[in-house]
This record gives sequence, structure tokens and C-alpha cells, in this order.
Amino acid sequence: MNRILVIEDEVDIADLLALNLKQAGFVPILAHDGITGLALARSGSPELILLDLNLPGMDGVCVFKALRLDPLTLRTPVIMLTARAQPEDRVAGLGLGADDYLTKPFSIKELLLRIKAVLKRREAHSPRSPLCAGPLRFDPTALQCYADNAPLDLTITEYRLLQHLCEHAGHVCDRSELLRSVWGHSDDTHSRTLDTHVKRLRVKLGRHARRLETARGTGYLLRTTPLLPGDKSVTQIRLPDAR
Repeated sequence: MNRILVIEDEVDIADLLALNLKQAGFVPILAHDGITGLALARSGSPELILLDLNLPGMDGVCVFKALRLDPLTLRTPVIMLTARAQPEDRVAGLGLGADDYLTKPFSIKELLLRIKAVLKRREAHSPRSPLCAGPLRFDPTALQCYADNAPLDLTITEYRLLQHLCEHAGHVCDRSELLRSVWGHSDDTHSRTLDTHVKRLRVKLGRHARRLETARGTGYLLRTTPLLPGDKSVTQIRLPDAR
């Protein structure tokens, strides 16, 4: 059964979440402050973390950043739970690399559906056979991507995004397709987050960044064919007009 770490300082809410998670077939692990939650994330190997942002000792944003810096928790899916309901707060949370963001008060039924959706996406992006696209190679067991056999320091969201692009290498993936595959949503908030993650991927791809191209007004494309020595940097392409 999947272990779900709940990092929530309000005991009543944490206990309610634990009860419903048990009834849904999950194994809940509880922490009521950021420092304890971070320690349990490292030692308990949860399959997913529910992270409140307003935590004592160490706030949720700091906990999240620490999770993404630790190889043990780098790729553990995180759903942020918070009373911060402004659009900019949601964009900021998703921009950090959270797998989903739910504002309080929320429906337990909706939360369980989102948990299952995140776990399903994680499973869908963990193929049993290795995937190669040009200089990129994916190790599904370790959820690790390599460029020229050197490991890339990717978050789980960046990994899923790059993997999807590599699975469809040479073809334009439209924005809605990427948003549904990686985030499970295709609203404006996630659309802005997609662009942020592509920018980060280009930085981490280094000399291979030019392979990740923008199809203006449509989506993104990853090319596997080698670039010629004299090629200029190309990060945007235009699709031919439909006639």
C-alpha cells in the first residue's frame, strides 16, 4: 500500500486526513511541524507527501526546497495544502515544482482523487524499459535521466516533462497535451508553469538546450538529430500555415 506523509500542524485536520487515507487504502504518516516532516520524508520513503505551507519550525516552502535538494526525496510527489488561495500563490507553488496545489477548505473526495491522479501519472511516467532519445537516456528504475551518460539534476516534474517530450521526439507536443500528461490539468495557471519548467529544462540540458524548441503558439518539440556545427541557436520554430 502507498505510504502518504501528511505534514500538517493542525492536529484535527491531520487526524481527519489520516482517517480518510486509511479508508482509501493508504498508509498515513503524520508530522505536525516542518522539521519532523522533513525527517520523516527522508526516513519513511513515502510515495507521496501532503505538505501544508504554514508550518511551525520550518515553513512549507523551505521544507519543499529541502525535499528537492535531497537525492532521497528529490522525486517524491508533493501536493501542497494551504489557505493561500490567490492565483499568484498557486502559480508560485506550482512554479517551485509541486505536483499539485489545493487550497483550504477542500473536499476530502477531491483530495483523494488528486492523490490517485498524481500517483497514476507517476506510474505512467515510469516505463519498465529504458527510453533513449538522441543523447538522452532514462533509467525508469531510478527515475534518473542522463545526457551523454552524465546524470541530470531534475525534479520529478521536470523528469516527467522531458520524458514525455522524448517519447514524442521529433513531433510537436501541444501545450494541452503536455499539461494533461504532466500536471493532469490544462488551465491558465498550469500553462504559465509549463513555460517556467521548459526554461529550467533548457538550463539543465546545457549544450543540448537547443534541441528543446518552441513551436510558437502551439507547444514544444524535442529533436534528436545532431545540430550542425554552424547552426545558430534555435529555440523557436514556426509551423507552416494550414491552407
